[in-house]
Amino acid sequence: MTRLPLQAVLFDMDGTLVDTERLWWEAVERVAGRTLTEADEPDVLGRPVEHTAHWLAAATGAPAAALADTLHREFADAVRAGIVPRPGALDLLDALARDGIPTALVTASPRAVADTVLEALGASRFAVSVTADDTDRTKPAPDPYLAACHILGVDPAGCVAVEDTATGVASAEAAGCTVLAVPSLAPIEAAPGRTVVAGLEGVTPSALRSLPPHRLRVMTWNLWYGGTKIHDHRAKQLKVIAETGVDVVGLQETYGTAAQELADALGWYHHRAGENLGVISRYPITARFGDPDVGFYGAAGVRVRVHEGAEADVWTVHLDCQEYGPYVTDGDPTAHEDVRLAQMRDVLGRVDDTVPVVLVGDFNSPSHLDRPDVEWPVTKAAEDAGLRDSYREAHPDPTARPGHTWSPVHPVHEDGSGRPEPQDRIDFVLHRGLRVLGSETYVSGHPRPWPDVEHNEWPSDHAAVITTFSLRE
Repeated sequence: MTRLPLQAVLFDMDGTLVDTERLWWEAVERVAGRTLTEADEPDVLGRPVEHTAHWLAAATGAPAAALADTLHREFADAVRAGIVPRPGALDLLDALARDGIPTALVTASPRAVADTVLEALGASRFAVSVTADDTDRTKPAPDPYLAACHILGVDPAGCVAVEDTATGVASAEAAGCTVLAVPSLAPIEAAPGRTVVAGLEGVTPSALRSLPPHRLRVMTWNLWYGGTKIHDHRAKQLKVIAETGVDVVGLQETYGTAAQELADALGWYHHRAGENLGVISRYPITARFGDPDVGFYGAAGVRVRVHEGAEADVWTVHLDCQEYGPYVTDGDPTAHEDVRLAQMRDVLGRVDDTVPVVLVGDFNSPSHLDRPDVEWPVTKAAEDAGLRDSYREAHPDPTARPGHTWSPVHPVHEDGSGRPEPQDRIDFVLHRGLRVLGSETYVSGHPRPWPDVEHNEWPSDHAAVITTFSLRE
């Protein structure tokens, strides 16, 4: 599946589901004692009563609290006199119910008004309702939509918010929702992640399912001598790729042929660079970057077309492993980092900054985000270049979620000395221009430690890292 599944539809109330925006406009005109104009829209449309009351107070000198009470009364009276659902609104709500898609009402109106509208529409049509009384901040802040998603237990990125004002659109987009805009009194411009339609008539659950963004699920994986330390390694590698549902895999230690063999078995596309690096992708590869004859260490990149009009670059890197910093117990642990740093800077200089990019790989260096006592320069250089660490975005606390990738099979050093092997996060999925939906380390089964590894289900000495991205930041 290339798109995120539609998890819920979140509806604004006034002007979106019911034709109350005009009632609110007229109520404000009566309290203001004048005809409102287009210049008044930012302080009236989509705003909570309290905001408009303070705005009127500044203009009239009347107490804001008294104005708020009057606005509440005027609007509630108008609502009770007759609520008219917008054309297509009830049909869409009923269709979503038949398809089992949860819905929520998310409004900047107070609870008393929302309950009046809910009674008229049928409160059972909504699993959740969030009003101006339910969050510390209301629209245009993202709080109401975030609250609705939290109660429903859904990810905002998988939700469509239906809104009729620029204020509501700003709230929903700040929360990370896709927006279907149905302007009532003021126009709304189309934008990435925002579809504008004239009304709800003809809008179907199928149409809403087509709106959430495309996703890209990327894995970095050091295959460990191509996997040859493990019996039946190729079949086990294919099993991992199938079970994790990844779309693109940046490979290191391919032993030359792994990328092509895996891609051929999966029916995927691939790029091979030298004897160590490769990328495989379920999506078409439209360009290849870097030296195809790169040495054991270095970088290789591809451009993948996830769907028409949406591409991303994916780079895989393997940095020098000599003099691994955490092995140094006496002296400067970053003494050899200048070699890896030069390699990283070379990679960063090749990355195109005009398209979304994912840079994955085995850096053979810890992260400055995990070990603040040492300024590890390789990951810091990537951060300074605008690349973000997807795993740490998803799991900011390195104590709670260390995310170690080195090493699931080396609790002690493989030299036979018995000394503990440092457990570290040295494999990364970095990105720029994308939104992280989730990130995890992955190891299948329960690997036995070195050297008794031949029959492990997990065919590597590294954990993999898998990040799911939205192609809309």
